[in-house]
Amino acid sequence: MPIHIDDDYVIRTLTDLVRIDSINPMLVPGAPGEAAAARYIAGELTAAGLETTTCELGPGRANVVGIRKGMGAGRALMFNGHTDTVGVDGMQEPFAATVRDGRLYGRGACDMKGGLAAMLAAVKALADSGARLEGDVILAAVADEEYGSIGTEALLQRHRPAAAIVAEPTDLDICIAHKGFCVFEIETRGRAAHGARYMDGIDANLHMGRVLAELDRHARQLLERDPHPLLGPPSLLVPLVAGGSHQFVYADTCRASVERRTLPGETADQVAGGLEAILERCSAGDPTFRASVKAVMSRDAYEIPRDREIVRVVADSAERVLGRRPAFIGHHWWEDAALIAASGAETVIIGPKGGGLHTHEEWVEIASVVDLARVLAECALTYCA
Repeated sequence: MPIHIDDDYVIRTLTDLVRIDSINPMLVPGAPGEAAAARYIAGELTAAGLETTTCELGPGRANVVGIRKGMGAGRALMFNGHTDTVGVDGMQEPFAATVRDGRLYGRGACDMKGGLAAMLAAVKALADSGARLEGDVILAAVADEEYGSIGTEALLQRHRPAAAIVAEPTDLDICIAHKGFCVFEIETRGRAAHGARYMDGIDANLHMGRVLAELDRHARQLLERDPHPLLGPPSLLVPLVAGGSHQFVYADTCRASVERRTLPGETADQVAGGLEAILERCSAGDPTFRASVKAVMSRDAYEIPRDREIVRVVADSAERVLGRRPAFIGHHWWEDAALIAASGAETVIIGPKGGGLHTHEEWVEIASVVDLARVLAECALTYCA
Protein backbone atom coordinates (compact mmCIF):
# COMPACT_ATOMS: atom_id res chain seq x y z
CA MET A 1 0.00 0.00 0.00
CA PRO A 2 1.56 3.36 -1.03
CA ILE A 3 1.94 5.83 1.81
CA HIS A 4 1.78 9.56 1.10
CA ILE A 5 4.00 11.85 3.18
CA ASP A 6 2.66 15.40 3.39
CA ASP A 7 5.67 17.62 2.67
CA ASP A 8 3.88 20.72 3.98
CA TYR A 9 3.12 18.93 7.23
CA VAL A 10 6.78 17.98 7.63
CA ILE A 11 7.90 21.57 7.14
CA ARG A 12 5.21 22.96 9.47
CA THR A 13 5.95 20.57 12.31
CA LEU A 14 9.71 20.99 11.94
CA THR A 15 9.31 24.78 12.01
CA ASP A 16 6.99 24.68 15.01
CA LEU A 17 9.29 22.37 16.96
CA VAL A 18 12.42 24.44 16.36
CA ARG A 19 10.56 27.58 17.46
CA ILE A 20 9.89 25.94 20.85
CA ASP A 21 12.62 26.55 23.42
CA SER A 22 13.27 23.13 24.94
CA ILE A 23 16.76 23.63 26.34
CA ASN A 24 17.63 21.04 28.96
CA PRO A 25 17.67 22.73 32.40
CA MET A 26 20.35 20.35 33.61
CA LEU A 27 22.67 21.93 31.05
CA VAL A 28 21.49 25.53 31.39
CA PRO A 29 20.05 26.37 34.83
CA GLY A 30 16.68 28.09 34.50
CA ALA A 31 16.02 26.74 31.01
CA PRO A 32 12.39 25.73 30.38
CA GLY A 33 12.84 22.03 29.65
CA GLU A 34 10.81 19.85 27.34
CA ALA A 35 7.22 20.30 28.56
CA ALA A 36 6.14 22.75 25.83
CA ALA A 37 7.56 20.52 23.10
CA ALA A 38 5.83 17.53 24.67
CA ARG A 39 2.48 19.38 24.67
CA TYR A 40 2.88 20.26 21.01
CA ILE A 41 3.74 16.69 20.03
CA ALA A 42 0.87 15.32 22.13
CA GLY A 43 -1.52 17.56 20.23
CA GLU A 44 -0.24 16.31 16.88
CA LEU A 45 -0.45 12.68 17.96
CA THR A 46 -3.99 13.11 19.27
CA ALA A 47 -5.05 14.84 16.05
CA ALA A 48 -3.68 11.87 14.11
CA GLY A 49 -5.85 9.52 16.16
CA LEU A 50 -3.13 7.87 18.23
CA GLU A 51 -3.58 6.83 21.85
CA THR A 52 -1.53 9.53 23.53
CA THR A 53 -0.13 9.75 27.05
CA THR A 54 2.15 12.28 28.70
CA CYS A 55 4.45 11.32 31.56
CA GLU A 56 5.57 14.15 33.82
CA LEU A 57 9.17 13.72 34.97
CA GLY A 58 9.51 16.88 37.04
CA PRO A 59 9.00 20.63 36.66
CA GLY A 60 9.15 21.38 32.94
CA ARG A 61 10.20 17.81 32.10
CA ALA A 62 7.95 15.38 30.24
CA ASN A 63 7.78 12.43 27.88
CA VAL A 64 4.96 11.95 25.39
CA VAL A 65 4.03 8.64 23.76
CA GLY A 66 1.57 7.97 20.97
CA ILE A 67 0.49 4.47 19.93
CA ARG A 68 -1.18 3.47 16.69
CA LYS A 69 -2.67 0.19 17.78
CA GLY A 70 -2.25 -2.81 15.53
CA MET A 71 -4.59 -5.73 15.01
CA GLY A 72 -2.90 -7.52 17.89
CA ALA A 73 -0.93 -10.36 16.34
CA GLY A 74 2.21 -8.49 15.34
CA ARG A 75 5.30 -6.97 16.88
CA ALA A 76 5.58 -3.43 18.19
CA LEU A 77 7.96 -0.99 16.54
CA MET A 78 9.03 2.19 18.33
CA PHE A 79 10.20 5.45 16.77
CA ASN A 80 12.29 7.21 19.43
CA GLY A 81 13.52 10.80 19.59
CA HIS A 82 14.44 13.38 22.20
CA THR A 83 12.88 16.81 22.61
CA ASP A 84 15.61 18.46 24.69
CA THR A 85 18.39 20.58 23.23
CA VAL A 86 21.65 22.05 24.40
CA GLY A 87 22.03 25.79 25.05
CA VAL A 88 22.12 28.65 22.54
CA ASP A 89 25.25 30.63 23.46
CA GLY A 90 26.64 32.35 20.37
CA MET A 91 23.48 31.88 18.30
CA GLN A 92 21.89 35.01 16.86
CA GLU A 93 18.41 33.59 16.17
CA PRO A 94 18.23 30.18 17.79
CA PHE A 95 14.46 29.79 17.51
CA ALA A 96 13.73 31.60 14.25
CA ALA A 97 13.58 28.42 12.14
CA THR A 98 14.91 30.36 9.17
CA VAL A 99 14.92 28.55 5.81
CA ARG A 100 17.75 29.15 3.32
CA ASP A 101 18.74 27.04 0.32
CA GLY A 102 16.70 24.03 1.40
CA ARG A 103 18.01 24.08 4.96
CA LEU A 104 16.17 25.00 8.14
CA TYR A 105 18.33 26.67 10.79
CA GLY A 106 17.91 26.79 14.56
CA ARG A 107 18.77 25.07 17.80
CA GLY A 108 17.69 21.47 17.66
CA ALA A 109 16.95 21.54 13.93
CA CYS A 110 19.17 18.52 13.35
CA ASP A 111 19.61 17.25 16.92
CA MET A 112 16.94 16.17 16.81
CA LYS A 113 13.73 17.98 15.89
CA GLY A 114 14.21 17.00 12.27
CA GLY A 115 13.94 13.39 13.36
CA LEU A 116 10.90 14.16 15.50
CA ALA A 117 9.14 15.91 12.59
CA ALA A 118 9.81 12.89 10.38
CA MET A 119 8.45 10.56 13.05
CA LEU A 120 5.27 12.64 13.37
CA ALA A 121 4.81 12.74 9.59
CA ALA A 122 5.29 8.98 9.34
CA VAL A 123 2.69 8.06 11.95
CA LYS A 124 0.25 10.62 10.54
CA ALA A 125 0.68 9.14 7.06
CA LEU A 126 0.10 5.63 8.42
CA ALA A 127 -3.05 6.81 10.20
CA ASP A 128 -4.35 8.69 7.15
CA SER A 129 -3.73 5.68 4.91
CA GLY A 130 -5.87 3.35 6.97
CA ALA A 131 -3.16 0.69 6.69
CA ARG A 132 -4.07 -2.39 8.71
CA LEU A 133 -0.98 -3.43 10.63
CA GLU A 134 -0.74 -6.37 13.00
CA GLY A 135 1.74 -4.73 15.37
CA ASP A 136 1.65 -1.43 17.25
CA VAL A 137 3.59 1.58 16.02
CA ILE A 138 4.82 3.64 18.98
CA LEU A 139 6.14 7.18 18.78
CA ALA A 140 8.15 8.16 21.86
CA ALA A 141 9.37 11.74 22.31
CA VAL A 142 11.56 11.75 25.40
CA ALA A 143 13.26 14.24 27.68
CA ASP A 144 16.85 14.58 28.84
CA GLU A 145 18.87 12.66 26.26
CA GLU A 146 21.46 15.44 26.30
CA TYR A 147 22.21 14.93 30.00
CA GLY A 148 21.02 11.98 32.08
CA SER A 149 18.46 10.14 29.88
CA ILE A 150 15.76 10.17 32.54
CA GLY A 151 13.22 10.26 29.71
CA THR A 152 14.19 7.01 28.02
CA GLU A 153 14.78 5.31 31.38
CA ALA A 154 11.21 6.19 32.40
CA LEU A 155 9.87 5.21 28.96
CA LEU A 156 11.35 1.72 29.16
CA GLN A 157 9.58 1.06 32.45
CA ARG A 158 6.28 1.21 30.53
CA HIS A 159 7.06 0.21 26.95
CA ARG A 160 9.15 -2.72 25.67
CA PRO A 161 8.84 -2.88 21.87
CA ALA A 162 10.33 -5.69 19.83
CA ALA A 163 12.36 -3.18 17.82
CA ALA A 164 13.15 0.52 17.80
CA ILE A 165 14.39 3.12 15.35
CA VAL A 166 16.13 6.13 16.88
CA ALA A 167 15.96 9.13 14.54
CA GLU A 168 19.23 10.81 15.51
CA PRO A 169 20.98 12.49 12.56
CA THR A 170 22.95 10.11 10.32
CA ASP A 171 22.79 11.77 6.87
CA LEU A 172 20.27 9.02 6.01
CA ASP A 173 22.88 6.33 6.53
CA ILE A 174 22.38 3.61 9.13
CA CYS A 175 24.21 3.79 12.45
CA ILE A 176 24.67 0.37 14.01
CA ALA A 177 27.23 1.21 16.72
CA HIS A 178 28.19 4.03 19.05
CA LYS A 179 30.70 4.50 21.83
CA GLY A 180 29.96 4.44 25.52
CA PHE A 181 31.56 6.53 28.23
CA CYS A 182 32.68 6.38 31.85
CA VAL A 183 33.38 9.33 34.11
CA PHE A 184 35.61 8.89 37.17
CA GLU A 185 37.01 11.25 39.78
CA ILE A 186 40.58 10.75 40.96
CA GLU A 187 41.60 12.44 44.19
CA THR A 188 45.12 12.81 45.51
CA ARG A 189 45.52 13.71 49.19
CA GLY A 190 48.40 15.68 50.66
CA ARG A 191 48.91 17.60 53.89
CA ALA A 192 48.31 21.33 54.23
CA ALA A 193 51.16 23.42 55.61
CA HIS A 194 52.72 26.84 55.14
CA GLY A 195 54.60 27.02 51.85
CA ALA A 196 57.89 27.38 53.73
CA ARG A 197 57.30 24.24 55.82
CA TYR A 198 58.58 21.64 53.35
CA MET A 199 59.23 19.30 56.24
CA ASP A 200 55.48 19.30 57.09
CA GLY A 201 53.65 19.82 53.80
CA ILE A 202 52.72 17.22 51.20
CA ASP A 203 51.64 18.65 47.85
CA ALA A 204 48.52 16.90 46.50
CA ASN A 205 48.89 18.85 43.25
CA LEU A 206 52.36 17.48 42.53
CA HIS A 207 51.12 14.00 43.33
CA MET A 208 48.31 14.57 40.83
CA GLY A 209 51.00 15.52 38.34
CA ARG A 210 52.34 11.97 38.53
CA VAL A 211 48.85 10.67 37.90
CA LEU A 212 48.35 12.98 34.93
CA ALA A 213 51.62 11.85 33.38
CA GLU A 214 50.50 8.22 33.67
CA LEU A 215 47.08 9.07 32.26
CA ASP A 216 48.73 10.77 29.30
CA ARG A 217 50.76 7.63 28.65
CA HIS A 218 47.66 5.48 28.99
CA ALA A 219 45.65 7.73 26.64
CA ARG A 220 48.31 7.37 23.94
CA GLN A 221 48.34 3.60 24.40
CA LEU A 222 44.56 3.45 23.96
CA LEU A 223 44.84 5.19 20.60
CA GLU A 224 47.30 2.51 19.48
CA ARG A 225 44.88 -0.37 20.11
CA ASP A 226 43.28 -2.23 17.22
CA PRO A 227 40.40 0.03 16.18
CA HIS A 228 36.75 -0.93 15.99
CA PRO A 229 35.81 -0.98 12.27
CA LEU A 230 33.16 1.75 12.72
CA LEU A 231 34.25 3.52 15.92
CA GLY A 232 38.03 3.58 15.90
CA PRO A 233 39.99 3.14 19.14
CA PRO A 234 38.90 3.95 22.70
CA SER A 235 40.05 7.28 24.12
CA LEU A 236 40.63 9.13 27.38
CA LEU A 237 40.71 12.78 28.43
CA VAL A 238 41.00 14.80 31.64
CA PRO A 239 38.59 17.73 31.24
CA LEU A 240 38.84 19.18 34.75
CA VAL A 241 41.58 19.45 37.39
CA ALA A 242 41.35 21.45 40.61
CA GLY A 243 43.49 21.48 43.74
CA GLY A 244 44.68 23.64 46.58
CA SER A 245 43.05 26.33 48.67
CA HIS A 246 45.44 29.31 48.85
CA GLN A 247 48.71 30.71 47.62
CA PHE A 248 51.65 29.84 49.93
CA VAL A 249 49.89 26.74 51.24
CA TYR A 250 50.61 23.12 50.35
CA ALA A 251 47.51 21.64 48.64
CA ASP A 252 45.85 19.05 50.82
CA THR A 253 43.62 17.70 47.99
CA CYS A 254 43.54 17.70 44.23
CA ARG A 255 40.76 16.26 42.08
CA ALA A 256 40.72 15.36 38.41
CA SER A 257 37.77 14.32 36.28
CA VAL A 258 38.62 11.48 33.91
CA GLU A 259 36.43 10.72 30.91
CA ARG A 260 36.93 7.43 29.08
CA ARG A 261 35.17 6.67 25.79
CA THR A 262 34.53 2.93 25.53
CA LEU A 263 33.97 0.42 22.74
CA PRO A 264 31.33 -2.34 22.63
CA GLY A 265 32.35 -5.05 25.05
CA GLU A 266 34.27 -2.78 27.43
CA THR A 267 32.87 -2.35 30.93
CA ALA A 268 33.11 0.38 33.54
CA ASP A 269 34.69 -2.13 35.93
CA GLN A 270 37.45 -2.83 33.45
CA VAL A 271 38.15 0.87 33.03
CA ALA A 272 38.17 1.37 36.81
CA GLY A 273 40.68 -1.47 37.15
CA GLY A 274 43.01 0.26 34.72
CA LEU A 275 42.82 3.50 36.70
CA GLU A 276 43.49 1.67 39.95
CA ALA A 277 46.60 0.15 38.38
CA ILE A 278 47.81 3.63 37.45
CA LEU A 279 47.45 4.80 41.06
CA GLU A 280 49.38 1.75 42.26
CA ARG A 281 52.25 2.61 39.93
CA CYS A 282 52.26 6.21 41.11
CA SER A 283 52.47 5.14 44.76
CA ALA A 284 55.34 2.70 44.27
CA GLY A 285 58.19 3.62 46.60
CA ASP A 286 56.47 6.70 48.05
CA PRO A 287 54.69 6.18 51.38
CA THR A 288 53.35 9.77 51.27
CA PHE A 289 51.36 9.17 48.07
CA ARG A 290 47.65 8.72 48.76
CA ALA A 291 45.01 8.65 46.08
CA SER A 292 41.64 7.13 45.27
CA VAL A 293 39.34 6.75 42.28
CA LYS A 294 35.55 6.69 42.32
CA ALA A 295 32.98 6.15 39.58
CA VAL A 296 30.72 9.10 38.79
CA MET A 297 28.61 7.76 35.90
CA SER A 298 28.83 5.43 32.94
CA ARG A 299 26.89 4.36 29.86
CA ASP A 300 27.60 1.25 27.83
CA ALA A 301 28.48 1.34 24.16
CA TYR A 302 25.98 0.03 21.61
CA GLU A 303 26.26 -2.26 18.61
CA ILE A 304 23.83 -4.34 16.60
CA PRO A 305 24.89 -6.96 14.02
CA ARG A 306 24.11 -6.10 10.42
CA ASP A 307 22.11 -9.30 9.91
CA ARG A 308 19.45 -8.49 12.55
CA GLU A 309 15.95 -8.14 11.13
CA ILE A 310 15.38 -4.49 12.01
CA VAL A 311 18.67 -3.55 10.35
CA ARG A 312 17.62 -5.36 7.17
CA VAL A 313 14.18 -3.74 7.26
CA VAL A 314 15.62 -0.24 7.61
CA ALA A 315 18.26 -0.83 4.93
CA ASP A 316 15.72 -2.22 2.45
CA SER A 317 13.21 0.56 3.18
CA ALA A 318 15.85 3.24 2.80
CA GLU A 319 17.02 1.76 -0.50
CA ARG A 320 13.47 1.81 -1.88
CA VAL A 321 12.95 5.43 -0.84
CA LEU A 322 16.40 6.85 -1.61
CA GLY A 323 17.34 4.78 -4.64
CA ARG A 324 20.66 3.84 -3.01
CA ARG A 325 21.83 1.37 -0.41
CA PRO A 326 22.65 3.33 2.74
CA ALA A 327 26.09 2.95 4.29
CA PHE A 328 26.61 1.43 7.73
CA ILE A 329 28.26 3.90 10.09
CA GLY A 330 29.17 4.38 13.76
CA HIS A 331 28.85 7.39 16.07
CA HIS A 332 31.68 8.40 18.38
CA TRP A 333 29.25 9.90 20.92
CA TRP A 334 26.68 8.21 23.17
CA GLU A 335 22.94 8.07 22.44
CA ASP A 336 19.79 6.64 24.04
CA ALA A 337 19.94 3.75 21.55
CA ALA A 338 22.17 1.89 24.00
CA LEU A 339 19.50 1.98 26.73
CA ILE A 340 16.78 0.82 24.37
CA ALA A 341 18.93 -2.01 23.05
CA ALA A 342 19.80 -3.07 26.60
CA SER A 343 16.06 -3.42 27.33
CA GLY A 344 15.86 -6.18 24.72
CA ALA A 345 14.66 -4.27 21.66
CA GLU A 346 16.56 -4.63 18.40
CA THR A 347 17.62 -1.03 17.87
CA VAL A 348 18.97 0.89 14.90
CA ILE A 349 19.66 4.59 14.23
CA ILE A 350 18.76 6.54 11.10
CA GLY A 351 18.14 10.26 10.79
CA PRO A 352 18.27 13.29 8.50
CA LYS A 353 21.14 15.22 6.94
CA GLY A 354 22.39 18.29 8.76
CA GLY A 355 25.23 19.96 10.57
CA GLY A 356 26.30 22.33 13.30
CA LEU A 357 25.14 20.14 16.18
CA HIS A 358 25.83 21.88 19.51
CA THR A 359 27.40 24.84 17.65
CA HIS A 360 26.29 28.39 16.87
CA GLU A 361 24.78 27.47 13.46
CA GLU A 362 22.75 24.27 13.47
CA TRP A 363 20.74 23.19 10.43
CA VAL A 364 18.88 20.30 8.86
CA GLU A 365 18.22 19.58 5.20
CA ILE A 366 14.44 19.72 4.76
CA ALA A 367 14.31 17.22 1.88
CA SER A 368 16.11 14.66 4.03
CA VAL A 369 13.48 15.02 6.76
CA VAL A 370 10.79 14.24 4.20
CA ASP A 371 12.79 11.26 2.95
CA LEU A 372 13.25 10.04 6.52
CA ALA A 373 9.49 10.16 7.10
CA ARG A 374 9.03 7.95 4.02
CA VAL A 375 11.67 5.51 5.27
CA LEU A 376 10.06 5.27 8.70
CA ALA A 377 6.61 4.67 7.26
CA GLU A 378 8.00 1.94 4.97
CA CYS A 379 9.69 0.31 7.96
CA ALA A 380 6.43 0.20 9.89
CA LEU A 381 4.56 -1.30 6.94
CA THR A 382 7.15 -4.07 6.68
CA TYR A 383 7.99 -4.78 10.30
CA CYS A 384 4.47 -4.50 11.78
CA ALA A 385 2.66 -6.28 8.94
